[in-house]
Amino acid sequence: MTIEPDLKDWTWVLEQRCPECGLDAGRVDPHAVAGLVRDSIERWQGVLERDDATVRPSPGTWSPAEYACHVRDVFEMFDQRVRLMLDEDDPLFDNWDQDATALERRYAEQEPATIVPQLELAARRIAMTFDAVPADGWDRIGRRTNGSVFTVHTLAQYFWHDVEHHLRDVGA
Repeated sequence: MTIEPDLKDWTWVLEQRCPECGLDAGRVDPHAVAGLVRDSIERWQGVLERDDATVRPSPGTWSPAEYACHVRDVFEMFDQRVRLMLDEDDPLFDNWDQDATALERRYAEQEPATIVPQLELAARRIAMTFDAVPADGWDRIGRRTNGSVFTVHTLAQYFWHDVEHHLRDVGA
């Protein structure tokens, strides 16, 4: 069975607490995000070491390993977006179809032992990118094609919600 695409616009998590994971992303200190990402590596490693890491809890829900693949790709995508925001004025982000990426990159077929070093590398890169944001860089903007406007500050908060939400999805 295929996973049903998530078509929600999650930008509302910047304005209110997420009822699913409990995180109030708008209160996350964006300067702390790099450390949160680094701390998440160990949590993801623990998830990927579990015996059930490749087992879907239900036919329409990703396995923990599939979530880890998604988060690895989130790390990579947001690293690109933050760098773009710092390098260009008001960039427009390319659309990213996370469900198409899951199929193209064959998340369901990837082995946890392969995912771990990839996720760790991507996590360290995005953490270094957030660490390197200059004081005057947090207010730089970028846009999604749906019209959502982010600053580096709000993108960091939005990004962290995605990671934390999925850690809770997999019980980490």
